[in-house]
This record gives sequence, C-alpha cells and structure tokens, in this order.
Amino acid sequence: MTDSAASSVYSKDNPFHARVLENRLLNRPGSAKETRHFVIGMAGSALHYKAGDSLGVFPSNRPQEVDAILAALGASGDAPVTLPKVAGTVSLREALTSRLALASPTRRIVEHLASKASHPAEKAMLDGLLAPESKDLLAGWLDQREFIDLLEEFPSAKIQPQELVDHMRRLMPRLYSIASSPKVHPQEIHLTVAVARYETNGRDRVGVCTTFLADRASVGTTPTPVFVSHSHFGPPEDGSRDAVMVGPGTGIAPFRAFLQDRSASGAKGRNWLFFGDQKKATDFLYEDDWGRWKADGVLTRLDTAFSRDQLDKIYVQDRMRENAAELWAWIREGAYFYVCGDAKRMAKDVDVALHDVIAGQGNMDPQAAAEYVKLMKKEKRYQRDVY
Repeated sequence: MTDSAASSVYSKDNPFHARVLENRLLNRPGSAKETRHFVIGMAGSALHYKAGDSLGVFPSNRPQEVDAILAALGASGDAPVTLPKVAGTVSLREALTSRLALASPTRRIVEHLASKASHPAEKAMLDGLLAPESKDLLAGWLDQREFIDLLEEFPSAKIQPQELVDHMRRLMPRLYSIASSPKVHPQEIHLTVAVARYETNGRDRVGVCTTFLADRASVGTTPTPVFVSHSHFGPPEDGSRDAVMVGPGTGIAPFRAFLQDRSASGAKGRNWLFFGDQKKATDFLYEDDWGRWKADGVLTRLDTAFSRDQLDKIYVQDRMRENAAELWAWIREGAYFYVCGDAKRMAKDVDVALHDVIAGQGNMDPQAAAEYVKLMKKEKRYQRDVY
C-alpha cells in the first residue's frame, strides 16, 4: 500500500472491494455508547495511505428498510428504474439497496404526494404542511421522517417506483479518519467508528454506514467498497517537532495513527494527548495503547476528561486551561497543535480555549492572540480534522 497512487486502479469512482477483518467493541459493559474498532484488509489494492488520511466507505441500506419501501409501493424489486449518470436501468431493489439514500425527504416529495393523494384527510394534511405559514412546521416534521414514513402515512397517494426514485438523493460514501499507520500496518486500515442507533417518529433508526460496518459487513466475507481520501492533516514532517493532539471520542482515531507513525519512525519530538469521553471505566478508548506508549516514552503526557465521572462535566478544553502554562510553553517552542472530532461544538470550544491560553500565558490582547493563531495555521502548526 506504500506504492504510488498511480499504481492503483482504485479510487472513489472505482472503489476497492475490501473485507472487514476485525470488528471489535471498544466500550466496556455499562457504556451508553457503541464505539467499534474495525480492521479493513487492503491487500491487493495497491492503494497507499499516510497517517492523517481518511477511508471512504460505500455502505448499503438495511434489507428490511428496502423491503418496507417495496411493500408500501406495492412494487417488485425487479422493476427497472433509471438513475442520473447511470447508463441503462437498474432494478428497484438494487437502487434502494446501494444507490439511493432512504432518509432526508424534502418538500418536493411532499408536494408530489399532495398532488396524488385521493383521501380527503391525507390531502388536507399534506396541503396544511405545504402552506406558507407552515414552513418551520414542515421542516421539523420532515426532520423526524424518512421516505418509508411518508409512503405509509399517505397510502392514498399512489406513486410509481420511478416517481419515488426521482425524489431520492444518491447514497454517498462516508469518510472515517484512519486509526493506523502504514509503517505498522501496510496491508490494513484501522477505523474507530461510533455506531449510530436512535429513534424518530416512533421508529428505530440507524446510521447507514456505521451499522453497515457493525451489522451487515460479515467479517472476512462481505465485499466492502472503499477508497483512500488523502488529507492535509498529518504529523509533523520533522520528527523532532513536538505534537499536541486533542481528540475526544472517535476524534482519537488519527492520533492513534500519529503515535504508531512517530514510534515506528523513531521521531524524537514529544507527544501530548488530550482525550475525553463520558466515563473512564467504560469509554477509555484504546487505553492499553496509551499506557504502552506512555511506558515506552513515546507518549510524553496524557490528560483525560471524562465528563460523567463527577457532578460538574469536564471536557478536553477544561484540561487545556488547567495546563495553560505548560501548553503555552510547548506552543511557544514550536509544537504542532491538532484537533479531531465534532465540528459543531467541541472544535469551536477547543479553539476558544487555545486563544485564551495564548492570550493569557503570552500576555497578549485578544487581537494579538488571534494573529498568533493565524500564524500557526499559516505555518501548518494548527491543523483540524473536524466533521
């Protein structure tokens, strides 16, 4: 896998059909989470990757969800349908299984159903949702529903398979930060995946790709279409430089790769890891790895924040502030600062904490601290892999 990209015929447009070699639960009994470690076999792909890259996975939908849509349509899975940018026809079952997203219906399908509904109550309900004053109501209503809900809630709106397919989006691949280094695992790619299972509108829902990997990709047998997505994100090219890594939850994935990489290459730079999750007893992902690297001297510092282990919730940004003086000393001496994980809240909170640490410890006003962070980004000393 360390060959040049040109040596592989596989890409996003022509994914490699890999096999899942390992599927292991990382959380211990009693956890509120389901986080899994997957090993993807890449032998024969000629694909290469580096620490910091991501793996794209093309999932398939749950068979029971496909069957439910076929039943609601009263259609055969063999019915031919056409799809944008796909030559010829494909079977309706194939389209619903591996080509189309079964979630996130839009206003357009509601309008289409309203034009078809023959039952007065159903027609009135759809028209009410489409009224100009119901814009926010419709958005919230759709947020709780997938296509099967609409078909079953408005059975008088008879539509043909092609009509439904025309309102569906493509089923897109999902990207996961790689949790291994090719220097240690040249024929494998490791992933750290939080499996999504939840409920909306009284129905059990799942994350399409996370449960494809967890439930439907049988170890060693199920073809799993994948491709490598190369990233700007990665450990310092100069192994003598220090690295500060902030990765709560599954954001820890690339930093496992970083430490594998730096350990294998004999990098002399120090490594400081901030990790957070809910409970230490059940959610300390890869605890044995960190302990081994700590004992070996590869991991210089490890600061953890387990939010549910005490009355007041503690997060990684709180640990940064607690260690502000030493963190500033590392940064001032040229350390690289990395963040991986949730973009909506965590990454923003960590960014604020970084600015605060630099302003407070560097005796700078907010504008000067912002300029300092801007310079770190320009020098690629502040990198983020957020989603």
